[in-house]
Amino acid sequence: MSQTLARLETILRSKGIAILARIDHSGDAAKAGLKMPPTELLIFGNPKAGTPLMIASPSVAIDLPLKALVWQDGNGEVWLSYNSPDYLKDRHALPDDLVKNIAGIGPICEEAVRVSA
Repeated sequence: MSQTLARLETILRSKGIAILARIDHSGDAAKAGLKMPPTELLIFGNPKAGTPLMIASPSVAIDLPLKALVWQDGNGEVWLSYNSPDYLKDRHALPDDLVKNIAGIGPICEEAVRVSA
C-alpha cells in the first residue's frame, strides 16, 4: 500500500503534476472508531491541462482534479483505481482533441503498480 502510493507520488512529481490532497479514508474511519482495509485517495492535477476541459464541458469539474484510489482488499492485495479518460469523455461529452490533456493518467497508474523484478 505505502509503496504503491509512494511510487505514484514520485511519478506525479517527476512529471510536474501537483499533488493537491491525500485522503486517508481508513485512517479517518479509525478515528471514528470504525475499521476498514487500508484505503487512500490521491488528488492531483495541472490547471493548464484541466482548465480547457472545464471550459469546454463545465460538468467535468466534478471529476477534476484527477484522482487515484489505492486500496487493499480482504486478501491483502493492493489495487489502484481511477476513472479512465474514455469514461470521463463519455460522461461529460468532452471534445476528442482535449482528452489528451488527461490521457496520461493510465500510463502513470500502470507505472505506479508495476513491480520491479
